[in-house]
Amino acid sequence: MGEKIFFTIHIALLCILLYICLMNSDFVNNWASQVKKGTLSFIVLNILRKKEVYGYELIEEIKKFTAIEIAEGTLYPLMNRLKKENLVASKWVEQETGIPRKYYSLTKKGVSTLAEMQAYWTNLEKVIYKLQK
Repeated sequence: MGEKIFFTIHIALLCILLYICLMNSDFVNNWASQVKKGTLSFIVLNILRKKEVYGYELIEEIKKFTAIEIAEGTLYPLMNRLKKENLVASKWVEQETGIPRKYYSLTKKGVSTLAEMQAYWTNLEKVIYKLQK
């Protein structure tokens, strides 16, 4: 009888620990998702600071520099919002082979906004670093 109670308590504790781990995992996954969403504009503007790119190339650049998996269904609405805010300009460029590509570049307002975002990010980085010590 004592072994059954011990075994039952042991299983119950393992179930509780598993639940806590899964709950924390969900929290961290949701938090990470929000961080990605919140920094995607900053990432895109930083990439465009270096060169003019078309949509698919932008997706590849994001994948190259980050662990963010971004779909066209996420990128193009973001690019439209950035265009609406006058941070990004776009133009269609004919290709020798294939269909035209839409190229994106930073506007003057995009450059100055990015500078403000970079200053904010640098300060945030310092604060987080201090908190982690």
